[in-house]
Amino acid sequence: MNDVDWVAMADTLELEGETHSPYVRRALDELGDLDPRRILDIGSGPGVAACELATRFPRADVTAVDGTPELLARAERRAERLDVGLRTRAADLPEGLTDLGRADLVWAGQFVHHTGDQQGTLDQLAGVLEPGGVLALVEGGLPTRWLPRDLGFGRPGLQERLDVAMAERFGRMREELPGSASVAEDWPGMLRAAGLSGVYSATFLVDHPAPLADGPRLWARRSFERYRHAFGETLDPADLATLDRLLDPDDPAGVDHRPDVFVLTAKTVHYGRRP
Repeated sequence: MNDVDWVAMADTLELEGETHSPYVRRALDELGDLDPRRILDIGSGPGVAACELATRFPRADVTAVDGTPELLARAERRAERLDVGLRTRAADLPEGLTDLGRADLVWAGQFVHHTGDQQGTLDQLAGVLEPGGVLALVEGGLPTRWLPRDLGFGRPGLQERLDVAMAERFGRMREELPGSASVAEDWPGMLRAAGLSGVYSATFLVDHPAPLADGPRLWARRSFERYRHAFGETLDPADLATLDRLLDPDDPAGVDHRPDVFVLTAKTVHYGRRP
């Protein structure tokens, strides 16, 4: 995958996964008719979704697959804390998909957009499925909101401008991936092109209203730290000053203290079954 320092992001990835876990549980509710024997979580990161899968399907052999051993070690520790059965497998992705064996359920959470040939990756994921097996693909949804439009300082609409900067950065990331191929990101259509049937999509809300608990609030801080690091040379100086104030641990108007910080987003899961 692209040159992201996933180890440096490990804490943030785990916090994000925990904050988003309500949508994972609701997405798994859609699979009530499935009794999988083997499950693969592809691009599992620190294993938050993989542990949810192991909890939901305790009779299944669940394997977290990722290209970063340090994240897999986190997944193992998490499974031990939660007392769920979980295997881990280090693999270069997407090249290593062909070596994983077959599965009845494949979960791919925001993994495919990190591969150059997205349709090719979906073709490989579909090929991993046993007949009747299901691919659950997490891609799309809505950008996250943490703060009101007007913060009481700075120029209103900061998050919308951060969305634009993030979209531009995402576009550059996609262009720089090895074998990057432009494709209309019609995810249901791409699943059908991969040979899957019964394709449909469902969108799940993640809603943590203010005042936030410590975990989601810390994830909000880490997210704004990431914005500050990523866009420090491109954002308007006034917006940078606003970010600096939001990240000041001693400022009562910062994300650590203000009472109106919330988390609101939506995640879309696309389902398809191998005939």
